[in-house]
Amino acid sequence: MRYILIFLALCVLPVQAQTVPTSAMQMQLSFAPLVKQATPAVVNIYTRTIVQSSRTPLQSDPFFERFFQRPGAGQPRVQNSLGSGVILSEDGIVVSNYHVVGMATDIRIVLADRREFTARVLLSDAESDLAILKIEGEDGLSYLPLRDSDSIEVGELALAIGNPFGVGQTVSSGIVSGLARSGGMNGGGQGYFIQTDAPINPGNSGGALIDMEGALMGINTSILTRSGGSNGIGFAIPANLIKAFVDQARSGAERFERPWAGMSGQPVDADMAAPLGLDRPGGIIVSGLHPASPFLASGFAVGDVITAVNGQDVNTPAEMVYRMSVSGLGNQAIVTRLRDGSSTDLDVALIAAPDSPSRDSVTLDKRSLLPGLALARINPAVLAELNLSLEVEGVAVVEPGVYGLQVGLRPGDVILVLNGREVETPAQVRDALQGQRQVAMVVQRGTQRLSLRFRI
Repeated sequence: MRYILIFLALCVLPVQAQTVPTSAMQMQLSFAPLVKQATPAVVNIYTRTIVQSSRTPLQSDPFFERFFQRPGAGQPRVQNSLGSGVILSEDGIVVSNYHVVGMATDIRIVLADRREFTARVLLSDAESDLAILKIEGEDGLSYLPLRDSDSIEVGELALAIGNPFGVGQTVSSGIVSGLARSGGMNGGGQGYFIQTDAPINPGNSGGALIDMEGALMGINTSILTRSGGSNGIGFAIPANLIKAFVDQARSGAERFERPWAGMSGQPVDADMAAPLGLDRPGGIIVSGLHPASPFLASGFAVGDVITAVNGQDVNTPAEMVYRMSVSGLGNQAIVTRLRDGSSTDLDVALIAAPDSPSRDSVTLDKRSLLPGLALARINPAVLAELNLSLEVEGVAVVEPGVYGLQVGLRPGDVILVLNGREVETPAQVRDALQGQRQVAMVVQRGTQRLSLRFRI
């Protein structure tokens, strides 16, 4: 009888192994049905970017140009790259990373069934490392629904789908290993990420991180590594921020506009918590407010502690910017303020950085000492675009131009003094440079003041 039972068990097992899982518990035993459902919405992206070879000022000078002539000198060249993306709608809206497609001149999207389409960028943002694309001339595509990323919990199973190392579409599994990872992962210190241990490698950028229901939790954007390969710490941009990008792209925006706080602050650490009336470290203490700040208009003051936005705890400035961004420009956010041990909820208008007073933009022409130098008078919009301190005033360098780079100017520099005279407007800088061959300039770069002296 025992041998008969063993024989029956061996006959039954293959049939059970082929059964399609019908519950989350069974799904954990096999990812195959989930992968079949999700992979048609994950695409490979191939891009071409035309890059102009760099030229020195001497190469651009009519007199010296002939001395630098050589085959191919100064000619455009083509850079090819690859990455991944995720289809978010039947009509071909695709999300990927800015570093994959942001500067591309030609974009090809290849579906899992090998069909190829051209695509164009609708909206992109280097700071968030996100780009929204549109597949041309195709409808009825498979897509992934967006999950509310605020509902994600550490320990959830996750699948990462992408095209690592260009080997073709690949699936790896893991868990959500951390939440609210902010700052530094995208190079700008403004990121807010889901952390996963699902193996992510170069080429996975822009690919999908999905849950066990097949919903998109986020798109994979970077890894923490010393070797260049996956060490089990990958980062994904949350789906709620992706939704905010899609909404703005569908409304016709060409660049992402995030709400402007007009505020500076720092995380509350253990030494600061008790004096501020907190039983544990958490929140952001307000250290500065711009006169046009919506937080100032709502009643905030320096020394207040912000503990939550729309009921979600915030512990870093990057978290607060994220919460404001997903709430949507033009809406109201409920911000929790702690003052003198008392907690209060205040409505804050989510506005774009005001572009007033006028920035009085000036770009110096070829007759100037520094042709191509683009300048702007500092206002809240310029502060936000160049990531300058709230208290900075004067004339900002938007683009230094070729000659400006050579003499030491950088985007975001603030020109304070030119040839011994203080300057307050771009026109004053333009006029002061006319007819000059020798220049002494004082600029502010971050917290430093630099003296630049040059002769042209």
